[in-house]
Amino acid sequence: MDVLVLIDKLDDLVHNAKAVPLTDQVRIDREEIYDILDQMRATIPEEIKQARWIVKERQEMLAEAKREVDRLLAEAREQAVREASQTEIVKIAERQAQDIVDDARREAREARLEMEDWADSMLASLEVNLDRFLVAVRRGRERLHERSQESVVAGRGGLGDNGSGDDLGY
Repeated sequence: MDVLVLIDKLDDLVHNAKAVPLTDQVRIDREEIYDILDQMRATIPEEIKQARWIVKERQEMLAEAKREVDRLLAEAREQAVREASQTEIVKIAERQAQDIVDDARREAREARLEMEDWADSMLASLEVNLDRFLVAVRRGRERLHERSQESVVAGRGGLGDNGSGDDLGY
């Protein structure tokens, strides 16, 4: 399940929780929260694994492109050596070899750039999801903290100035 969906579920759970009468506190089913948190724990490592897989795939594709460039260069050199006996053939071979090298480098560069763009977009998506998750977690913690502070303030306000519990104003 997507982390953002789980965050929305958690937010809805807190938002729609039943209020405890005469307080600012709410009642939340602890098992529901633990269930959502367990799902988050399971989902986030999976998204990180996917990002790592993307980076590994990109590296493998770059390595394959480099091997192809090396193969093409070796092939061009071999061809140039075979045809080196005649000047005109040598010139043609050098041009062809250079064209092959230029094409191979261009293709390798394009492949590398495409893979880097793809990996960057996947990592950017993961970064956005993780940022949203962190924002939601911070917001949830702030809400809990505010409710806790309100409960503390509400608890002290009921004792009166003399701390005795009666509000006689002595």
